Amino acid sequence: MTESTALQSDHRTVLLRGGDVHSPADPFATAMVVERGHVAWVGSEGAADAFASGVDEVVDLDGALVTPAFTDAHVHTTSSGLALTGLDLSGARNLDEALVLLRSHVAAHPEDRVVLGHGWDAARWPEQRPPSRAELDAAAGGRPVYLPRIDVHSAVVTTALLDLVPGVTGLTGYHPDAPLTGAAHHAVRAAAHGAVSPVQRAAAQRAALRHAASLGIGTLHECGGPDISDEEDFAGLLKLAAEESGPRVHGYWAEQVADEKDALRIRELGAIGAAGDLFVDGSLGSHTACLHEPYADGPAGHTGTAHLDAAQIAAHVTACTEAGLQAGFHAIGDAAVTAVVEGVRAAAETLGLARIRGARHRVEHAEMLTPETVAAFAELGLTASVQPAFDAAWGGEEGMYARRLGAERARTLNPYAALLRAGVPLAFGSDSPVTPFDPWGTVRAAAFHRTPEHRISVRAGFTAHTRGGWRAVGRDDAGLLVPGAPADYAVWRTSELLVQAPDDRVARWSTDPRSGTPGLPDLTPGAELPVCLRTVVLGHTVYERPNE
Repeated sequence: MTESTALQSDHRTVLLRGGDVHSPADPFATAMVVERGHVAWVGSEGAADAFASGVDEVVDLDGALVTPAFTDAHVHTTSSGLALTGLDLSGARNLDEALVLLRSHVAAHPEDRVVLGHGWDAARWPEQRPPSRAELDAAAGGRPVYLPRIDVHSAVVTTALLDLVPGVTGLTGYHPDAPLTGAAHHAVRAAAHGAVSPVQRAAAQRAALRHAASLGIGTLHECGGPDISDEEDFAGLLKLAAEESGPRVHGYWAEQVADEKDALRIRELGAIGAAGDLFVDGSLGSHTACLHEPYADGPAGHTGTAHLDAAQIAAHVTACTEAGLQAGFHAIGDAAVTAVVEGVRAAAETLGLARIRGARHRVEHAEMLTPETVAAFAELGLTASVQPAFDAAWGGEEGMYARRLGAERARTLNPYAALLRAGVPLAFGSDSPVTPFDPWGTVRAAAFHRTPEHRISVRAGFTAHTRGGWRAVGRDDAGLLVPGAPADYAVWRTSELLVQAPDDRVARWSTDPRSGTPGLPDLTPGAELPVCLRTVVLGHTVYERPNE
């Protein structure tokens, strides 16, 4: 694999010693040698003495933990940066507080051509409704404002922004005084993001990449596409990541492929797949995820929105597979997931199951699964690119999922244990800015899923958030600290290391120190999460905690 300019291997040889190194090569390792940007050796403190005189640098870990760097398998980098630097409504406790925050932000940023915000969730507010157009117009003082819901599948906007989008009132998903969805939402999002200058955009991208690196994330999977961003944004991000020191960025472009010509254009954009947020449906929060049975709290008979059917999915998967390109889809509702399974299976009937499995196509979110669709994912070799923080945010008996679907259906969502038992590859991500970069919190959310039967071990969750992301891009030789692997690692200050099982049904031998299973930090809810001291990508330090 050819590395970017910024990720040329560091030719120095470095010995790290005096800590804990999380490696399957030696479960009790305390030291590691990095040479030419790759792991050269892991082992014990005593054996490290033999390397000390022949290296360029010796790093005293002072008891710190070294792990593979995390991979966030689903990110919207520019939007994440804009959320970090723009109006954050995720902390608003009610509608009035959200409007106060908007007024303050508008007053503090008179130079912005458009006000961009993020993170409101009316399902958490006592009013149980979003702001009206009139309320937004009054708070914004006539400025263009774009405020997507936390799931980014609908948005409320001001009249001034609508005025910048001719014909918007005739588009699907336009509502005079309710959140915009579908084509209308995509149009106003394009107008809002189009008002962001190239300088602002690059600054937002750098902010997002720096923040990710500060949390031990060494690789991001950027999920772009014509309904999400634009080609200039996508190409600009890949160029910036290639030229500047920071996390790796693998790009997915969500556009349908019909033939080799389309596949070539995807590659020319710099994408490694026609995948990511290629929408089969929408989201549960916005009532646009496509369901077999109606929503519990929606209009009578409402089952969401379908954007692609099984035939279109089959055509895309067939064309991508023939072109040697990874395909993938955004599918949340059970009807959407069924359509994906039926489409991929049809492609397998045309091309043969082995070719489909070998292509490692992927499905983003994959929340409403059944035993039949879980088995189909395993059969077809589909990677489930999932976001455990969604369950932490919206799961449980009183959460948004239960309101949208009823408690019984909600309890079936995000069945990580069933996916692992079936042999489905898992890759963890955040969907930032939908939920923030938080890798250890993500592993915790999977290990302490709100539905106990869906819980997985900390070790399995950690693997999904490290090696799983590499496997999702076709690399089986990375995401773990063994000789020959890329030296992508993070150094952590943490408490005592444990081997945690999801519940008492797991064999206790796997949690016994004598089993030789490498320990990980205590992620019990309430326990303090590890603090990242340093993040390294291909031997290059891309983040170092100040004053450490």
